[in-house]
Amino acid sequence: MNAVARLADVTVRYGHHVALTGASLEALPGQVRAVVGGDGAGKTTMLRTLAGAIRPDEGEVETVPLTRLGFMPTAAGVWRDLTVDQNIDFIAASQGIAGTTLKERRAQLLEGAGLTDARGRLAGALSGGMRQKLAFSLAMLHRPELVILDEPSTGVDPVSRVDLWRMISQAAADGAAIVMSTTYLDEAERAAHVTVLDAGEPLLTGTPAEVLASVPGHVTIDDQQGDRGLSWRRGHRYHHWHRHDPAAGVPRVADMEDAVVAASLAKEVARA
Repeated sequence: MNAVARLADVTVRYGHHVALTGASLEALPGQVRAVVGGDGAGKTTMLRTLAGAIRPDEGEVETVPLTRLGFMPTAAGVWRDLTVDQNIDFIAASQGIAGTTLKERRAQLLEGAGLTDARGRLAGALSGGMRQKLAFSLAMLHRPELVILDEPSTGVDPVSRVDLWRMISQAAADGAAIVMSTTYLDEAERAAHVTVLDAGEPLLTGTPAEVLASVPGHVTIDDQQGDRGLSWRRGHRYHHWHRHDPAAGVPRVADMEDAVVAASLAKEVARA
């Protein structure tokens, strides 16, 4: 399967600050690819570089023309002083979509987003989750080949987050290549491929299963707090990262959260 867009060993600098280093990614039709990391990890820089908005200092970028790209920024890409219908009309005009095509596409997207009864409401009067679903609908209006979503579900209520994931999954099923950033590790586990960034550097990459299998060392779980630098509390229990000691317990990486924390600790230990 040929990639719709790709980054190859990309480095981006802002003055003396290195925002992204050695990052690679391929966007494939019919797949959701997740870029994961905390604030300042380089997620937005990576997505904007893939979209062609940032020229990297090193590495290669291949992407699609703007006419085949759908982009949803971190701040919901809607106009709050326009109604839902007016938002759609504005984007449709910029994309040259009109007549029966626009009518059918409007109905399809609003139904999928659960916004059919909100067509006359100002976008600013919608809930945060409804605005995000509208923003995704606007990004999808022209049936883009590549869809880039920058933290689409951040701050969204749980029900709307489920709706958004259903819409994203449907877009992938219809053939779009989806690349999204997220801070939610449970969302990363649903993606076909994950890139975990830490301070601009790829920390873990691969399918969710490959990421879990590639974590250095191993993690054990019990009721006792261990070394503060190598243990963390989840719920009522403690998780402990062990570098080499097989006697510490049965190796286990429970999920993506364990994987990311363990890999981060391994990176810190390696640099110490």
